Amino acid sequence: MARPTLLELANRTNKGNLIEIAEVLTEENEMLKDAVLVEANNLTSHTLVKRLTQPSGAWRNINQGVTSEASLTQPSIEGIGILEARSEIDKKLVDMAPNPARFRFTEDKAFLEGLGITMADAVIYANQAVTPEKINGLAIRYPSITTVPTVLGAGGTGSDLTSIWIIQWGENKVHFIYPKGSASMGLNHRDLGEQTVLDGDGKPYQAYVSLFQWDIGLAIHDDRCIGRLANIESAGTSNLFSPEQLNVILRRMKNDGKGSVMYANSTVLAQMDNDAMDKSNVQYTVQNVYGEPVTHYRGIPVRRMDSILITEDALT
Repeated sequence: MARPTLLELANRTNKGNLIEIAEVLTEENEMLKDAVLVEANNLTSHTLVKRLTQPSGAWRNINQGVTSEASLTQPSIEGIGILEARSEIDKKLVDMAPNPARFRFTEDKAFLEGLGITMADAVIYANQAVTPEKINGLAIRYPSITTVPTVLGAGGTGSDLTSIWIIQWGENKVHFIYPKGSASMGLNHRDLGEQTVLDGDGKPYQAYVSLFQWDIGLAIHDDRCIGRLANIESAGTSNLFSPEQLNVILRRMKNDGKGSVMYANSTVLAQMDNDAMDKSNVQYTVQNVYGEPVTHYRGIPVRRMDSILITEDALT
């Protein structure tokens, strides 16, 4: 549906009052809360420079020289994607609502939550080779079992699998980027007020228009600041979440994974909760983050990310 209709207004109204909408489509994607935002050094992209080699020095004797050395670097460019949505509501429909401002607010809220889900999906799975206008998500950057960055598999097979992501956020680690000079850090909601718009037949009418725009990219300075435990079965009793492999990943990350945050969907969080029920297990604690109880594994917060699918294919 491109625009709200009289039926939609009726669905939201009872006895002259707007009904509170049950947001059953809302997802929890807490990565968007945690991510560090950094202003890009270009208008539509961000240039990173990674050091590939460094001088190692050489032992020498008196009256003996050493060969000169230099470090080697490599630049890379991270793009910024533009996620945009437009709301057009017939002015007559808004004026008919019991509370016109509230009616518009409920519609705007749906747009903002919808954009959040779309953005979270892209951060995990977007692939510029398929959709060039998007950013490259984490899964396309780390698509196979490797040592550094550390991507391990829990042993699951088929296409009913899922992953845990571990991220160390920071300006020189992993962060989101927004366009240079953006006062709103890339996220804009503009009320364009009453405008003349065209219906499907090109005929004009008056509508209230809102524009939503989110300009954002993902920058990874150091691959050691990313970890992935993949090939976790989403059902059954074998090849589920493995704390042993998680420990291996953390030890291979920068500073043993200190300061990182883990992200998992509700399926894996339930597996972790079951594992934590073992009274002899001392790896898990519950602490308050943003005023809410959050499970911690070895002091690392485990946050919910509904955009992580349970239908991933096995990595090799």
